[in-house]
Amino acid sequence: MSGLIPDRASYFDGDTPEPFAVSPQLQGREVVMALSDGREVRWSYDDIRRLPDSAAKTNAILRSIQDPVARLIVKDTGWLRVLPHLNRRAPPKGRGRLAAWAVGAIAAVALQIGVLVPLLADNLAGFIPPKGERALGETTLGHIREALDTSGLGEIPICEAPQGQAALAALTDRLTEGTEYADGLTVLVLDHPMVNAFALPGGYVVLFNGLIRAADGPDGVTAVLAHEIGHVASRDPTRHALRSAGSIGVLGLLFGDFAGGAAVLFLSERLISAQYSQAAETGADAFAYDLLENAGISPGGLGDMFETLRAQSGDRVGLQAHFLSHPSLGSRIDAARAAVKEGVAYQPSMSDADWEALRSICR
Repeated sequence: MSGLIPDRASYFDGDTPEPFAVSPQLQGREVVMALSDGREVRWSYDDIRRLPDSAAKTNAILRSIQDPVARLIVKDTGWLRVLPHLNRRAPPKGRGRLAAWAVGAIAAVALQIGVLVPLLADNLAGFIPPKGERALGETTLGHIREALDTSGLGEIPICEAPQGQAALAALTDRLTEGTEYADGLTVLVLDHPMVNAFALPGGYVVLFNGLIRAADGPDGVTAVLAHEIGHVASRDPTRHALRSAGSIGVLGLLFGDFAGGAAVLFLSERLISAQYSQAAETGADAFAYDLLENAGISPGGLGDMFETLRAQSGDRVGLQAHFLSHPSLGSRIDAARAAVKEGVAYQPSMSDADWEALRSICR
């Protein structure tokens, strides 16, 4: 179809604020428009799309997929039937390139969070002074207590029954006697039903009352305490905190300000349910076996505690993520059983009276 369209139309080039009055012509399979500044615009039939416009009752607003800003407004719409793709959605220009950029961006973020941030955190952990690490642990503990509070009082309490504290201190001294980190260790119990324990930067080890109440005996709690001391000795909490903080920074650059309360809650959750690497978990288990062996306590207590947890909630469903770190719970139970030496007369980790005092530490 060729010829002059019986209509005066308005052409907006996207740069000039005023429209050009044009008389479009159909030549071959193109709409040709001569502008008053001497330019000639050619739009292929295949490239023309009609834009939805609820205000346009009789007019039609057209665009070319080759020119994202230019618009042609026509009053006579009868000739539009010659345009084969008038109402088809325009394919995004450079879709393949856009997809490639998206994949590259995702890969870059994954590289930063999965490789570069952990590597940097591991190196930085060795440069944090003890006072700074202690302050980090103390501050994080406060945030965790606030995050877990449901009473509206501000933060969950630290259990401070005198006899229970004395029993816990005696147990800690027995495990750490003669070690280089005994003086910098702080062990406390939070009054919360969560069946969990975790370590924080600066020598903090936190047991939940729910863990103590769920244990069948003192040796299981003692073994968990020894395991967490192993994380402290290896500075795993500090590295984990730096990794989490680094990940928050990367995500903040992508999604906006992530340095407020959401960041605090995220970091607290990451430290409570810390899943360290397989090497870190295996190392903390091995450290606990040695610590328990040197104190004359059976290493099998760690397996007993894990067995109790597995009986309550299964191997991988419902338990706190801390106890689900690699290797699997079943293999960790087997390893704890294998660490028990035949013929050795192990002693209970606590007396019956001290165990009852520890179980009542939150009263």
